Amino acid sequence: MANEFHRPALFDGSAFEAFQGGEDPATINRVAHETAGALLSRVRDDPQPEVIERLLAYTDDHGIDAVAELWARASAHSLPGSLWRIYLLRVLIRQDAEMASYFFERGTEVTAGIDPVVAGAESPTGPKEITELADQILRGLFTGDFAIALERAAAFCRIMAQGCASIADDAEIGAPETASTLTTRALRFETIGDDLSSSAALWRHDGLD
Repeated sequence: MANEFHRPALFDGSAFEAFQGGEDPATINRVAHETAGALLSRVRDDPQPEVIERLLAYTDDHGIDAVAELWARASAHSLPGSLWRIYLLRVLIRQDAEMASYFFERGTEVTAGIDPVVAGAESPTGPKEITELADQILRGLFTGDFAIALERAAAFCRIMAQGCASIADDAEIGAPETASTLTTRALRFETIGDDLSSSAALWRHDGLD
């Protein structure tokens, strides 16, 4: 990430726009893979509720920089890269749940496919519901089908991308700067969604390192 985060870090819009999905270094950080693999296997082998809750709240207590230091430089199509993206999305939602739910609701209105069903959010999706969705997706990485959790997150990203793009279209004439920002954000969501879909497919074929 281009910005230097503080504890607890606020993941503002400028930080999200700077996120570069799919452009991670070719050389994967060994520690990122070891920590991600050890964490996932240990928790999934013995999913104690109190441990799961601590993992859910980790970035609330320590900031997103604590996760970024471990996993942000890993490939998008890797275990640490996937975990990083899920934590990133959760932080983004929790820091402005009202705006996130606004984008999501618009996205569900203009999305013709099954992504709203796959994402699994309650309808209508307000700030409370979208915050719960973020927790459900992250919890699913540790307690459920890992690939399904990734697919839910990917569907969420595609809905958000559609919502941002639709609102950008509305703002194009009267607020071109806002439209440009939202278009960029839509592309970021789309990129992360594609990355998570690819990771889900790799996981199902034992190819997600």
